[in-house]
Amino acid sequence: MSINRRAFALAVVVASGLLLSACGKKEESAAGRSAGADGAQTVYVVGTDAAYAPFEFETDTRQIAGFDIDVMKAVADKAGISVRFVNTPFEGIFNSLVQGDRDILISAITITDERRKQMDFSSPYFEASQLIAVPLNSTVQKFDDLKSLKVGVQTATTGDEVVQKLMGKNNPSVKRFEGTPLAMKELEAGGVDAVVADNGVVVNFVANNPDAKLRTVSDSSFPKEYYGIAVRKGDAELLGKINKGIEAIKADGTYDAIFARYFGKKS
Repeated sequence: MSINRRAFALAVVVASGLLLSACGKKEESAAGRSAGADGAQTVYVVGTDAAYAPFEFETDTRQIAGFDIDVMKAVADKAGISVRFVNTPFEGIFNSLVQGDRDILISAITITDERRKQMDFSSPYFEASQLIAVPLNSTVQKFDDLKSLKVGVQTATTGDEVVQKLMGKNNPSVKRFEGTPLAMKELEAGGVDAVVADNGVVVNFVANNPDAKLRTVSDSSFPKEYYGIAVRKGDAELLGKINKGIEAIKADGTYDAIFARYFGKKS
């Protein structure tokens, strides 16, 4: 009888431990962030697609780095919050925020009215526009020249959107890729005739891959775009902290120093 009691007690202890462990994991996952049991500061999970140099990319040691990463770290420091970056494919990055798996997004995300329906954006931290990449011997001189060509874009980006408007949403000549670098590699290999993407990424690829023999084409029809840091809809407290952080790094020269590191000094 005493042996059965001991076995029963042991089973209760093991079951209780497993239950507590499971509850702890579920709570952290559902919150989309982690906080220490001893009351340590909340760590906000930041989603970024680390395949978009120079804004976000993985180093040789698999660390996430880039302009956006440095900006977010500086903003977090000024805002008094802690952040942890998680590599998140761009195609599903917005859902990861809406569903609570991420707390913040920074990934060269253009602020648009459509995206504002799903999430809230900080004040802009970067101005961009679309840019066309073509082979050196291409006759393309303007955006309209792409109508009869095969054009590569990154799925779900504003580059994808502008090309859809020109060529049609279901046009088979629009080739979609998970990342802009993949589209650029396809252009280099001759699989597409042009790529349309954010200017910072296109310029960076062309400059760092001279053997690809590519050039860029700008077009006045491309509107200015502005990148913002995204949070869940209605998270006014976190958004306020981020906006104060952006304001602070612009005021004290931190932003300009980060910008110069990746793009050179502003003229």
